[in-house]
Amino acid sequence: MAHRKKHAPRRGSLAYLPRGRASKFLPRIKNWPEHDGSDAKLLGFVGFKAGMSHAVMTVQNQESPFKGQERVIPVTIVDTPPIRPFSIRGYKTTVYGRKLVAEVLADNLSEDLRKTMPLPKKYKHKAKMKEFEAQLDTFDEIRVLIHTQPRLAGVPKKKPDITEYKIGASNVQEAFEYAKSVLGNDIRVADILREGILIDTIAVTKGHGFQGPVRRWGVRILQHKSRKTKRGVGCIGPWSPSNIRYSVPRPGQTGFHTRTSFNNEVLKMGERGEEITPSGGFVNYGVIRGDYVILWGSIPGAVKRPVRLRLAIRPKRAHLGQVTQVNYISTTSKQ
Repeated sequence: MAHRKKHAPRRGSLAYLPRGRASKFLPRIKNWPEHDGSDAKLLGFVGFKAGMSHAVMTVQNQESPFKGQERVIPVTIVDTPPIRPFSIRGYKTTVYGRKLVAEVLADNLSEDLRKTMPLPKKYKHKAKMKEFEAQLDTFDEIRVLIHTQPRLAGVPKKKPDITEYKIGASNVQEAFEYAKSVLGNDIRVADILREGILIDTIAVTKGHGFQGPVRRWGVRILQHKSRKTKRGVGCIGPWSPSNIRYSVPRPGQTGFHTRTSFNNEVLKMGERGEEITPSGGFVNYGVIRGDYVILWGSIPGAVKRPVRLRLAIRPKRAHLGQVTQVNYISTTSKQ
C-alpha cells in the first residue's frame, strides 16, 4: 500500500468548525474583560473599517537588536463616528444563565432607529426610570444598548446598527450612574480608548461563497492521472464504518465568518479625518470626516464593514505601559 515518503502536516485548522456563514454583518461578543478598577465606562466601541496604510515607528524594545531604529509597519484605519446609548438593561444571573429583568429607554430616541426597530409613540421615561431604580438591588449586571450613526461615517447607509455593550464598573450602582449619565448622549471614541493600549477587534470576514477543499482547506491538487477528480481529497473515509469524520476536508462555505483579532495596539487617535485620508479618499470607502483610530496590523472584515472594538481580554504583559512612537503615517493615494 502506498504511503507518504515524508511527513506532511494537515492543512487548515479545526478550531473554527463548523465553518458556517455569520448570521449578520455585526458580530456578537460573548466574553468581556475584567474591570481594571478605574472610572466606569463602556468596555468597547463600534467603528467602520476604512482601509490600510503603512507607518514608520521607532523600535523601543530594550531586548531588540534594532532598538532605536526605524521600522515600517502595516496599519489599519477605522472610522469611529460617535455612538449613542438608547437603553439601559438590568440582568440577573439564574441557573439557566443571564436573564433580562428590566429595561428603560431614553427620552430622546433618534428617528433613524425607526429604520431598525419600532419605537413607542408614548413613553413615560421618568416613571420607567423610577421602576428601574427600585429594582437596582436585584440586578447582577448593567448593560446598555447602543446604536451607530452611519450618517456621520463614509458608508452609504442610514440604517443604524444596534448592539449591546457591558459597562466596566466596580459595582452595579456605579455602572447604573454611568449608564444614566450617558443615556441618549453621544459617546466619542476618545472617551473609551486612548493611545498605546491594546484592544481586540471583532468583525465578519470577507465572504468567498461556496468553495472546494483546495481553496477552503489548502489540500494538495492530485496528479493529472488521478481517478474522477484532481481538486478533491484522495480518500474521505473507510467503507466500514460508512461515515465521514468531521476532520475530513470537505467543500462548503468559505469566508463571512465571525473572527477576532487579539491585541491590536492603538497607535493614534484623532478628531479630524482629513489629516489621515489620502487624496481621493480611501479605496471603496471615501473620506473620513470625523474621529478615527489607527491600529497596528490588519483586522478582519471588508471595507465599510462594522468592526466592534473591545478592550483587550488577554493583553500582553510585556506591553503594559508602553506607547509606540510613530514618526510617519503614509497618506499617499492608493487610487
